[in-house]
Amino acid sequence: MAERVCIVGSGNWGSVAAKIIGINVTKHEELSDEVYMWVHDELVGGQSLADIINTKHENVRYLPGVALPKNVVANSNLIECIQDATVLVFVLPPQFLKEILRRMVGHIRPDAIAISLIKGLDSSFSGIRFFSEVIEELLDIDVSVMSGANVASEVAAESFCETTIGTRVYEHGKLFEKLFSTSYLSINVVNDIIGVELCGALKHILGIAAGIVDGLDLGGNTKAAIVRIGLMEIIKFAKTFYPEVKKETFYESCGIAEMISLYYAGRNRKLGEAFVKTGKPFNVLEDELLNGQKLQGPVTIQRVYNHLVQKEKIQLFPFINTVYQITYKAAPPDSIVKDI
Repeated sequence: MAERVCIVGSGNWGSVAAKIIGINVTKHEELSDEVYMWVHDELVGGQSLADIINTKHENVRYLPGVALPKNVVANSNLIECIQDATVLVFVLPPQFLKEILRRMVGHIRPDAIAISLIKGLDSSFSGIRFFSEVIEELLDIDVSVMSGANVASEVAAESFCETTIGTRVYEHGKLFEKLFSTSYLSINVVNDIIGVELCGALKHILGIAAGIVDGLDLGGNTKAAIVRIGLMEIIKFAKTFYPEVKKETFYESCGIAEMISLYYAGRNRKLGEAFVKTGKPFNVLEDELLNGQKLQGPVTIQRVYNHLVQKEKIQLFPFINTVYQITYKAAPPDSIVKDI
């Protein structure tokens, strides 16, 4: 039986995934030509977004101007979308993940596997918990992860980039490579799920820190130094609490490449810069700059800081401590260069 793919999510990155997967499934006999995409039920100009996608083959709401393959079928009925799928691709805003997973329980195939493209930490959990763990816990299926320096608009424009897939099962990793690999998106599969997901989550802290440097107008040299120091502390965090993580993973796209991308852009960097220049708290800036969209940077800083305090190791991580003190305890922004 051919593998049938369902993409759970239809934002900009979910639509990019649909574009790539829709083309790639037609190249492999073991993959069904039809790709389902679950679309949150919403109206655009009085018409269902799912209907628009199925008729115009374009997500006019989240990825306008980019053609989607005609074999991508949008559906706002979650249960209909997932019930025959053997491969689930999760591309959702983190705050909606658990609600969607609970709706899926009892409706997926027992032989289904999944891959998560969601970066960050579970904000409802007091410690460190990754989204792949949340999916595995609620659905009881094997989950791989994908993370890298992949800005959705640039991937949609077919600008060359790389990404990293972390998996426990080699065959699953090779299947996901078939789904995502293109001439402009290079895939590397590694046997290190936690390493890939750690990079995808903790890089948000570096984004905030880079923005703080920009807000202080300290220049490129300083920002490069801060990002390097932060990366070294992230590696130290990983090796302290997850000794099974492979150091080589940090040299993958999910690691150093994504850290470099934070040097230039990213919403967390934008948030950090605005935080310094305006003095407004994160929740206000998210409303003003991002139409209320919640970013993972603030959540990640809190979760990682609390974890280090609980483990009585915060003194060993001056960079993380300083970013937390600036963002939540009103420490002077220039502490970013004085206290690390």
